[in-house]
Amino acid sequence: MSRLPETETVTHWTVACDGGAGADGHPRVYLVIPENTGEVTCGYCGKRFVIDRAHAQAAH
Repeated sequence: MSRLPETETVTHWTVACDGGAGADGHPRVYLVIPENTGEVTCGYCGKRFVIDRAHAQAAH
């Protein structure tokens, strides 16, 4: 059974993703969350990062 990509709520507009440990891992990439959508998806593993606008740091 395959698992669905994870979604993480974050407070920084730039996030890092390495896919986790073991077989799910991939090279570390840095992703910038666009202000207009408030979310970004990792191209390697499909993990979705969603900004918590109420608690977010100042935009990049």
